[in-house]
This record gives sequence, C-alpha cells and structure tokens, in this order.
Amino acid sequence: MRLLVIEDDEAIRSVLDRGLRAEGFDVDTAPDGATGLERAIAGGYAAIVLDLLLPGLNGYRVCSHLRSEGSTVPILILTAKAGELDQIELLDAGADDFLTKPVSVAVVAARLRALIRRGSALAGNGIERGPLRYDLGTRRCLVADREVALTSREDQLLRHLLLAAGACLTRHELLDEVWGPEAGVDPTIVDVYLRKLRAKLAPVEIENVRGVGYRIPAPAPA
Repeated sequence: MRLLVIEDDEAIRSVLDRGLRAEGFDVDTAPDGATGLERAIAGGYAAIVLDLLLPGLNGYRVCSHLRSEGSTVPILILTAKAGELDQIELLDAGADDFLTKPVSVAVVAARLRALIRRGSALAGNGIERGPLRYDLGTRRCLVADREVALTSREDQLLRHLLLAAGACLTRHELLDEVWGPEAGVDPTIVDVYLRKLRAKLAPVEIENVRGVGYRIPAPAPA
C-alpha cells in the first residue's frame, strides 16, 4: 500500500518514512503543503499522512482542496494542537482521523490500516434514489448516468440525506453534521447549499417538509 507523507520537519518526515516502510508500506514524502497537494492530486495513494502546521499551504487548506477536487483518499492529520474546536475544524475540512504529536509510528501505522480497511469496506457501497446513483466509497454521483460534480459541502449534505433513508433531517441537524456545532454560521446557509444541490441533481427531488425539515424520499418497498 502506497502512502504520501506531507511533513515539513525533516527529522519527523525521516522517522515516518523509515518507520512506515518497516510496517510494510511504500512511502512517498513531501516537505511542504504545495508539493504534497500536487502529488496527492496526481493520485495513486491508499492514504495520506498530513502535518497540520505546514508553511505556506497548511494542512487545513491541503485537506479542503483535496475534498473539493473530489478526492476520497483517507487523510490522517498529525497535529501538535489539541482541543474540541480543533477536532471539529479538522473534520469539517475533510480529515478522516487525527493524532496529536508526539505519537509512535506503530500507532500511526495502525490508524492508517484502519482507515484503509474502512475505505475498502465502503467502496462499491451504492445508494439509488430513482435516477440518482451515489457511491459511498468513491463519492461518485450520477443522475441518469450523467456524472455530477459536487463540492465538499454539497457532497456531505447529500450523504447525510441519503443515509437518513427517507427520514427528515432538520436544518440544525444538517448544520451540525456538515458545518459542525461550533461553526457559528447563519443556519440559512443550509438552504443556500440545498438550492445548489437541487439544481445539480434535478430531476431528483429533495423535499422540504414544512415545519419538519428536508429529505430525499426512499423508494417504496417492492
């Protein structure tokens, strides 16, 4: 399994490179966010280890950019920061997991194997709603066999609506799930993104259930 390690500290980068190779991974490294992003977009990695405090293009921006480009590769953040707000920001940016430094290479390797297994389990796990087909693993979205490009926020909204299996989700539930409970954004941002999503997914219907919330109706039982 091929990994990309994006870490500006040469000593830490070297330890991760040697240690993860000893754990059975093939490893490429990048010393900064811009180089790492370029290599990550080129693809071919089973997972990415990403330092948070990189010069220039930091880990948040690298992660967000990859998700906006539609990348589904698992991302494990290494950070010297800790705290609930940091965790929310990382998950909102599209990270799959994070570890606080200092941490042993064995723990990093174990987390990576878990992320890769989870990604493999989701691959090919599709949901259909009329002409809509969505793959939970690859995040690929098709409407009547037409591929639909979604932003990270649009993709997260769609996933939560589909996984609700026809149940209504309130505006605040969607806000908490997609933006995070401490985001401090205007709740009407949900409506803005839902309008964009409706336009992209037409004729698939996202229902507004008055006084309750939003849903994508599940198919009737056969």
